[in-house]
Amino acid sequence: MSTPPTPNQAPRHVVLVGHGMVGHRFVEALRSRDTQRAWQVTILAEESSAAYDRVGLSSYVGTWQREALALPNSTYAADDLVDLRLGTRVAGFDCTTKTVVTEAGEVIRYDELVLATGSSPFVPPVPGHDADGCHVYRTLDDLDGIRGDAEAATERAAHAGRTANGLVVGGGLLGLEAANALRLLGLTPHVVELAPRLMPLQVDPGGAVVLERLVSGLGVGVHTGAGTQSIEPQSDGRLAVELSDGTALLTDLVVFSAGVRPADGIARAAGLAIGERGGVRTDRACRTSAPGVWAIGEVAAVEGRCHGLVAPGYAMAEVVADRLLGGSATFPGADLSTKLKLLGVDVASFGDAMGTTPGALEIVHTDATKGTYAKVVLSDDARTLLGGILVGDATAYTTLKAFVGREVPGDPAALIAPAGANLGSEALPDDAVICSCNNVTKGAICGAIADGACDLASIKGCTGAGTTCGGCLPTVRKLLVESGVELSKALCEHFPQSRAELFEIVAATGIRTFSGLIAQHGTGTGCEICKPTIASILASTSSEHVLDGEQAALQDSNDHFLANIQRNGTYSVVPRMPGGEVTAEQLITIGQVAQDFGLYVKVTGGQRIDLFGARAEQLPAIWQRLVDAGMESGQAYGKSLRTVKSCVGSTWCRFGVQDSVGMAVALEQRYRGLRAPHKIKLGVSGCARECAEARGKDVGVIATDQGWNLYVCGNGGQTPAHAQLLASDLDDAQLVRYIDRFLMFYVRTADRLQRTAAWLESLEGGLEHLRAVVCEDSLGIAEELESAMAKHVAGYRDEWKAVLDDPEKLARFVSFVNAPESGDPTVGFDDSGPRRVPVVLGTPTLPART
Repeated sequence: MSTPPTPNQAPRHVVLVGHGMVGHRFVEALRSRDTQRAWQVTILAEESSAAYDRVGLSSYVGTWQREALALPNSTYAADDLVDLRLGTRVAGFDCTTKTVVTEAGEVIRYDELVLATGSSPFVPPVPGHDADGCHVYRTLDDLDGIRGDAEAATERAAHAGRTANGLVVGGGLLGLEAANALRLLGLTPHVVELAPRLMPLQVDPGGAVVLERLVSGLGVGVHTGAGTQSIEPQSDGRLAVELSDGTALLTDLVVFSAGVRPADGIARAAGLAIGERGGVRTDRACRTSAPGVWAIGEVAAVEGRCHGLVAPGYAMAEVVADRLLGGSATFPGADLSTKLKLLGVDVASFGDAMGTTPGALEIVHTDATKGTYAKVVLSDDARTLLGGILVGDATAYTTLKAFVGREVPGDPAALIAPAGANLGSEALPDDAVICSCNNVTKGAICGAIADGACDLASIKGCTGAGTTCGGCLPTVRKLLVESGVELSKALCEHFPQSRAELFEIVAATGIRTFSGLIAQHGTGTGCEICKPTIASILASTSSEHVLDGEQAALQDSNDHFLANIQRNGTYSVVPRMPGGEVTAEQLITIGQVAQDFGLYVKVTGGQRIDLFGARAEQLPAIWQRLVDAGMESGQAYGKSLRTVKSCVGSTWCRFGVQDSVGMAVALEQRYRGLRAPHKIKLGVSGCARECAEARGKDVGVIATDQGWNLYVCGNGGQTPAHAQLLASDLDDAQLVRYIDRFLMFYVRTADRLQRTAAWLESLEGGLEHLRAVVCEDSLGIAEELESAMAKHVAGYRDEWKAVLDDPEKLARFVSFVNAPESGDPTVGFDDSGPRRVPVVLGTPTLPART
């Protein structure tokens, strides 16, 4: 251990080389415990940015705000004992003279030296790997470079009448992150993985099958069991990539994400002992072979083994901080469990995920219809949980991980069976680790709750649980509930308010941007929960276009392109047909558009026509034709009104008692474009025979000989629910008033992604309370709700036409002017059967070499 200075002695000097997440953790740990001000710290950081959340690197895409990823207090502005030097590269160090030399020639003396240089991307020695358009995926600077080339590639592709493609070499964690980044940048991504499956270190063959199906369904081309042989620049700016299986591909840029290597160059040059597979060799105290030199994080090979995750790096940082202050801490070992959301797909592995323990037993449950895979690994007596893998649904991850090494209560198959027992956190012993990133046990969390920490923010503050990856937060919430604490209805960790409360804040304050709202009423930079939710609220409270200003960056792929993305990366176009009505001229236009663009045509269950197979750059051209024919966006892509289904009613039907078509058209034209917590569907039937299936809709209207019966809160889907009768025998005006009130009350008070049926079920007082609010104005807000709906109706603009009329918005779509009639060679269709079906072909193929 190091000997700290005695009181009143001048501080000793520790030099930290590297300022990533682990380096920052070391400085925080040392300074928070150094009550005697015994150490002065100099940080030599190679990057131009202070420590940032490298785990969340992909969230930089779209915002391009470096400060959003900055770790708290990473500049140490208020600490006079910390000297942070950014953009400072170390050339080497001398253990004899105890000096560090920077590339600028500055010599810095140290008493103790801590190496936290992390790792460097591994780029296979492929011919052409250093060509223009080739990148690595590791830092913010790397992403800035990828962004620049991606923008140039999409512009180049637009002029050539094609879509831009990107190729990722490596199908591991970072490889799939890189593929997602390319997708967000507007490229069609493809992943090449040398192993026979994606994520070979975390997912077994069975899980990889499900993962690949889910990833491919998002429009990502997957090439497994193939290496990259060569990369050659082409005259048109693209890169020709040849794979080891003989496949030749064309792409606009290449991103290498084929693994990392410990950045141990300066340690090797200084003569330190190096691990067999690289990395600076240390003992369990993180001491290197040179006195006064320590190594932490990815560069450290503790007893010969490197650990590439944040949690073990944090543990090493704590060990060295303790040692410098006279302690005797040792590295406790590494928990290699991981839980990530890659391309929107949950993937988790924990413990002995691959079942390498002698005699290990495996239980597997796969649901192809839901796209989920779950496996638990048990001891040979089927009593002790050893590990597991979850793909598609990782909600049970934290609880299952905490049971690793412990006896499983009850039937182990029930751990992953859909109808099985849900392991409660009450079954966990106090020493079970809940937050592996920060080594926080159940006992520590429960102790904090007992001491008055009654919300997630308080528990985070006093225990550190959930402050890194956040994967443990569901279990922390369970512990709060089981302790008798009433949980906050916070939307997420960034907003303490519920969705309904945020709706009221936006409506009352007039805040019109996510950044403005989170600055005044939230914390941090936002997440995949709050960003689209706030986007929906902003759209619900204004007639602004969803692609106006910073709102565009909050939208998902469908809303970003105002069309539904399909499994092969193309889009479907659904023009609005109020009540199912369409003119002959409009039908002819739809047919001509489908023929001219080679689209598959299908009549939907909501009495509309869906055109499948449009490329992103074709969308404005298709919209223009439809808009010119008097049609508009059917908003089949948004959390908004979808359709108002209708029978033919009294106009044609001998049983009809009211004009259901006329009412359906009026309702659809009134509520079109209304953004909501979930999609909304309406139905209008002309008599009790119910041909429009109105009672399966969020709002169902059924004609009587006295007027209209109004049903609410029905839906189809995975959990069907019949709509319930709210009011009877309404005249036209009264019906519209009640629907106005109902829809706006739902929009204002429902949780995110909560359908009307689930909302009614959670509503205190249920249907009777809803009837009192809507029909009797028990809350005195009827006029306000009607006024809000009137404002929406008055401000409605067709989203397709708004894009066509705005050059700035139109520029978001690849130019369609030069699109060749032959279509995009990366998108294919199979016309051999009775109907056209999509085929993911991959990037354009060149003739194979001989």
